[in-house]
Amino acid sequence: MKAMRWAVAALLLLCSGAGRAAPLVLQPEPPPGAAACTGCHAVDARTKTAVPRIHGRSADDIVAAMAAFRSGSRVATVMDRVAKGFTDDETRAIAAWFASQK
Repeated sequence: MKAMRWAVAALLLLCSGAGRAAPLVLQPEPPPGAAACTGCHAVDARTKTAVPRIHGRSADDIVAAMAAFRSGSRVATVMDRVAKGFTDDETRAIAAWFASQK
């Protein structure tokens, strides 16, 4: 049992990033709904995908895109339906959070 505790502690230490040369910078928690975006939108700049990255884009651009999807003026496969699921306040909060991710 003691060996199991040590193994778990070592695994947690490795996963936490302890020992890295650069300090770990924690971003504030995402607002409700933001986590769902990462199912399609890559969070890593190295990831190649046809779906545009939204991390680091300006909040105004994200809000405008969501409004265009919601109104139907921007063609979409699923984003039109996704955008309709968020209020204006939720959209602004999500946009601000993604814009702060660099």
